[in-house]
Amino acid sequence: MKKFVTLFILVIIATFTFASCELNDDNSPTYNFEFAIIDSVDVPDHFVLGETKEITVYYKRPTTCHFENGFYYEKNLNTRTFALQMAVVNNTTCEALEEQVSEASFNFYVSNNGSYLFKFYNGEDAAGQNTFLEYEIPVTEE
Repeated sequence: MKKFVTLFILVIIATFTFASCELNDDNSPTYNFEFAIIDSVDVPDHFVLGETKEITVYYKRPTTCHFENGFYYEKNLNTRTFALQMAVVNNTTCEALEEQVSEASFNFYVSNNGSYLFKFYNGEDAAGQNTFLEYEIPVTEE
């Protein structure tokens, strides 16, 4: 009898759970993701070991359906590769924003000596290969 009651309660919970959710809600927007083309970057002329510096990137937001969604980041020794990820809303009317320059920033903690090579995604060339804005920034101890 106890097993029957437990099974009955589980069936009731499952029924309400699946009945209250519609998996194909055509009214809610869908998203895809793409990288923004970074046009320029404000980087310091040098870093000081142990300090944190703000780095700002400038990009053009293509349409009203593109929204900043954080930075993609790769680390390989003292090389840092960055791309600004954009969420793009589908199923909606978008307006072109041809000349709107936007900015995004992040803080970078300097933990190594030598110099850092920063690479910022700048689009693709004619052969479909990724291109980058590159900055080599030396690290000083003071």
